[in-house]
Amino acid sequence: MEALALKSTGITKYFHDPVKLAVLNGIDLEVKKGEFVSIVGKSGCGKSTLLYVLSTMDRDYEGTLEINGVMATGKSINALAFLRNSTIGFVFQFHYLLPDFSCLKNVMIPGLRLGKLSYKEVEEKAYEKLKMFGVEDQALKMANKLSGGQQQRVAIARALINDPAIIMGDEPTGNLDSKNTGVVFDLFQKLTKEYGQTIITVTHDEDFADRSDRIIEMADGCIVTHNKKLK
Repeated sequence: MEALALKSTGITKYFHDPVKLAVLNGIDLEVKKGEFVSIVGKSGCGKSTLLYVLSTMDRDYEGTLEINGVMATGKSINALAFLRNSTIGFVFQFHYLLPDFSCLKNVMIPGLRLGKLSYKEVEEKAYEKLKMFGVEDQALKMANKLSGGQQQRVAIARALINDPAIIMGDEPTGNLDSKNTGVVFDLFQKLTKEYGQTIITVTHDEDFADRSDRIIEMADGCIVTHNKKLK
């Protein structure tokens, strides 16, 4: 049996304003270690809500969630914050880099927050991550001086600084042109094929999704299929 990076059982979530509405309906999901998964579906189907539950940033749900063999459900806010910072890396549609910090410092921040390594060790590791994505020559530049594609590559390096079990992406190419979308996809694919990284993304980009290992389609808060091909 292949090792699992993530497992959810019966994940159900409600919105309560203005009326009680189920936005996730009993989601059962398993993601293997080293798998590249794309979650697709029309706007409002619940895919981004699911990602935030899977990322432990949303604790208001029914069901259970395991991440890298650890039961996340029921943990305290502080315990979840530690689990999240040590096992999950995030890449969003907008890079959310701090504009007045250098690229190097942006990448270092999660590593310094985790507190497992010295400042020097985190700095060296951050350089390594930037080098993986060909932006080490931008390390000392302010983040706001980079192109959109470069900024997203720095954001991916930041997501990797703590060697997470899973990278989660919320529309990671939604703000990029087709050329840079291809660059980001190639980086993600390199991470899975060469480094065994697990990646879970929510995307509207059919080309991006169709090139991933597995497509999970959602509709009306439910998983419709676990292995859809769009084309």
